[in-house]
Amino acid sequence: MLGPVILAASRSDKMRRLVSAAPGTKQVVARFIAGETVDDVVPIVSELSGRGLEVTLDVVGEDITTVEQSYAARDAYLELIGRLKELGLGPRAEMSVKLSMFGQSLENGHELALANVRPVVAAAAEIGTTVTLDAEDHTTLDSMFAIHEELRKDFPQTGCVIQAYLFRTEDDARRLAANGSRVRIVKGAYKEPASVALQDKPEIDKAYVRIMKILMDGEGYPMIGSHDPRLISIGQELARRAGRKLDEYEFQMLYGIRSEEQNRLAAEGHRMRVYTAYGTDWYGYFMRRLAEKPANLLFFVRSILTKG
Repeated sequence: MLGPVILAASRSDKMRRLVSAAPGTKQVVARFIAGETVDDVVPIVSELSGRGLEVTLDVVGEDITTVEQSYAARDAYLELIGRLKELGLGPRAEMSVKLSMFGQSLENGHELALANVRPVVAAAAEIGTTVTLDAEDHTTLDSMFAIHEELRKDFPQTGCVIQAYLFRTEDDARRLAANGSRVRIVKGAYKEPASVALQDKPEIDKAYVRIMKILMDGEGYPMIGSHDPRLISIGQELARRAGRKLDEYEFQMLYGIRSEEQNRLAAEGHRMRVYTAYGTDWYGYFMRRLAEKPANLLFFVRSILTKG
């Protein structure tokens, strides 16, 4: 299976250099990454908003090694929020953050990440939007959930992400659904051992459906992160059975993938949010997109061959 191999490559400096130097890389990266700077991404937010779509913005990067880098990540998000405020786009664009970028893995990382993310969440609230804490590998989740709980004391709309392939996630979903959280469910895009995560796609899909039902039947706000037509259809049916109105849940898809389906769902009245990443440290994010779908890898290889 190619997925685990690609995920392993996502943490290889040698592979990072090879992929970055490949002649077709820039073309393919542009499919998934909206640009490198705030100036690149703001027009895209305006364009998506004009089509009735909402946005979640991710400044890509992770695995930092210094406290100074964690401050730079915080400041990058504060700069983004400032630009959204200037343009009046706050209510249409939330932020997604990886706590690893905010220093979670460093010494005293839990406290550092919380201290760095709090002003970002506060600034987002001031412009009428919110922040979702992205899930990373399973070793980081207890810290992420604790930070999520702490932030919700002052900013109850702060969201978090759960991953269907982890054995723990159904219990996490029940707890989050009971306390009224905003929760994005995804399948999972990190290489996890069989001791903590399902490995077979059919079993992951079944878990995803069970977790969707927990969230739809709960007190919170479900965010269905999937491009799978079958799972989207099941999500709609579960929402209907739970008596949810169209503004009481949403779908989320990645920038550059299934754009026509995004437009269709928005036209039907669904809340449709486009996960839009930007920044210079794109490698890890890009490799996980390749791992998630073999067609993405084929597209990449084809582009390299035609540019070589």
